[in-house]
Amino acid sequence: MINRRQLLAASAGALTLEARKLKTIGVQLYTLRSVIEPQAKLILSQVQEAGYAEVEAVRGNLAKIWDELKATKLKPVSLHIDTPYFTTQSDKLVPALDDARAKGFRYAVCPYIAPQDRGGVEVIKKLADTLNKAGEKCKTSGMTLAYHNHAFEFEPVPGGGKTLLDVLMESTDPKLVALEMDIMWVAVGGVDPVDLLRKYKGRVPLMHVKDLAAGVKPQYNEKIPRDAFKEAGAGSLKLPQILKTAMDTGVKHFFVEQDQTPGDPMASLKQSMAYLKTLNV
Repeated sequence: MINRRQLLAASAGALTLEARKLKTIGVQLYTLRSVIEPQAKLILSQVQEAGYAEVEAVRGNLAKIWDELKATKLKPVSLHIDTPYFTTQSDKLVPALDDARAKGFRYAVCPYIAPQDRGGVEVIKKLADTLNKAGEKCKTSGMTLAYHNHAFEFEPVPGGGKTLLDVLMESTDPKLVALEMDIMWVAVGGVDPVDLLRKYKGRVPLMHVKDLAAGVKPQYNEKIPRDAFKEAGAGSLKLPQILKTAMDTGVKHFFVEQDQTPGDPMASLKQSMAYLKTLNV
């Protein structure tokens, strides 16, 4: 039998769980690519003042903003590294990893597979083999490799009841290759992010938080209208449920990203943060 005191304690614990909030929210600086370089000090201070605590950067312009980023309290967590460094120019990967690790980054992300390099199952298996090898290098350098999805990975595999992403995840070593889940592109690909999080519980340490306009039909490419990219809470995704599931399944870092914004990207990031602060997940 449970006594009244135990019941009250259990109820309080349940309420505490129900009232969880994201402890830290990061930003993918790609969102600010059009404004950050000429005024990095100002932009990064605005990012910090808006409430963001962590950063995912892009290697392509990191050197141009690193001194200003280092001067803030923003924590470098994840770095998108040029895709060829993982595929056709693998000799450049280790120096890039060592530099990233020295700067404090802990995750190296393979960000994008160009349309001309995509294909069916055999192409994906070849990519998986490439990522496994890159994952070994990342591990040796003290980094964790993650693969960032778009929409093409959710194309069904004929006769198998699987998608190309399933093939990729099955063909990569969980100890070497993780997934950075971009929930908007998951939805564009016609898959529920909640279901995918549950399916790959423990393999998704990083998440891109963004929203999607209503009415975008499932497709396996990135050819969606510019105004389909929405601030968090301004679109059709069920973000409270997605984020709750993410916390329950092991996601460690949440980066707000908006590939396209209707105006000032900083204004969009502030809007997303204002919404996320209201959530109990």
